[in-house]
Amino acid sequence: GSRVIPVPILLAALCAVVLWGASPVATKLAVADLPPLTVMVLRTLLGGLVALPLALALRIPFPATNEQKGVLLISAICGFIAFPLFFTIGVKLTSANHASMILAALPIFTGAIAMAWEKRWPRGLWWTGCAVALAGELMLISGHEPGLGNSSWTGDLIVLASNLFASLGYVAGGRLQRAGYPSIGTTFWGAGLTAVILIPMVPFLTRGIEVPSVGIQSWLGVAYLAIGVTIVGYVLWYWALGKGGIARMGLVQFLQPISGIILAWLLLGEQIGLGFVISSALVLTGVWTAMQAKDS
Repeated sequence: GSRVIPVPILLAALCAVVLWGASPVATKLAVADLPPLTVMVLRTLLGGLVALPLALALRIPFPATNEQKGVLLISAICGFIAFPLFFTIGVKLTSANHASMILAALPIFTGAIAMAWEKRWPRGLWWTGCAVALAGELMLISGHEPGLGNSSWTGDLIVLASNLFASLGYVAGGRLQRAGYPSIGTTFWGAGLTAVILIPMVPFLTRGIEVPSVGIQSWLGVAYLAIGVTIVGYVLWYWALGKGGIARMGLVQFLQPISGIILAWLLLGEQIGLGFVISSALVLTGVWTAMQAKDS
């Protein structure tokens, strides 16, 4: 029936989610030798410097109405400045595993903001799912197992705050797509505009950084965040959101923490303990329950 998501849309969403799943690991690598603020600015700047010429070359129209321009600005500032800034600082202070699992609550934030925007009241089951997921998040943030990585509740809370900005950016981007504005425009113009805003900060942020002393893994992390996450991930995701519906596509985000945890283990050697497994199970169960309520 109408609830079946076509395969190309599902694949686009899955690709975006796997690309994003690696972002805590890439961020961890980037902040090894670079300050978080520098990583955020470089990530958005490099992404924007690729996006802006593409937007012009592909003749992607700028939003026509003032309302759409406003929504694009919200999407851009939330998605390309506020979210990466909070997320990068948070990841610097906690483990990639914890960051991955905290991002797993994104569908709940995204759903809540989408419903508030549309002035809809969630069903009872949605609240139950929220309560379970947030209990899992609180357990994760408060319970730090000795010998299992460098997680901290400060870093966890900053990553949690980044969820709000990411979700607001998603909902704004998804609404533009549904209003007939192409997702590629939301991404390329959004990244391009924020890059232009950030250019004046570069001289201040690069002062005192000795480029030869920055390891290759930090530069690779920044490059991955700029192209893989900012450009490719966002284009695929906004396209899938617009075609498949914001609420339904949110389910695919379940795979994001799983790919993140596997990559953190493979690339950073991060281990997981029983407390992490239990809290993760609570988060995913809660998010799943909330998504079912919203989709029914």
